[in-house]
Amino acid sequence: VQLVESGGGLVESGGSLRLSCVASGNIFSIFAMGWYRQAPGKQRELVASITDNEQTNYEDSVKGRFTISRDNAKKVVHLQMNSLKPEDTAVYHCHVRVSQWLGGNEYDYWGQGTQVTVSS
Repeated sequence: VQLVESGGGLVESGGSLRLSCVASGNIFSIFAMGWYRQAPGKQRELVASITDNEQTNYEDSVKGRFTISRDNAKKVVHLQMNSLKPEDTAVYHCHVRVSQWLGGNEYDYWGQGTQVTVSS
């Protein structure tokens, strides 16, 4: 399974970015999709996730500013980030939990990450 992320970059405080992640490879079903981030010197943390039932979960600091969505047919997950703050600066990693055949085990996969930098 391969994950290709796009959409990171440099933006001023208050600006917006949209991250996208496309999954490909041997995938039968995608359960959860999400985004994690890791800032220098900090642990990786969950930013937002979405299940196959469209249930979403957000880290408290991004609620009301970030929106996660998925397109199951295209195997894509998006993260719309508005009202960005300098503290949102981090490497953002895509995550998926998939099964590779009917009734198969679930496996986690991670993308390489895309840098998001918010200037003050």
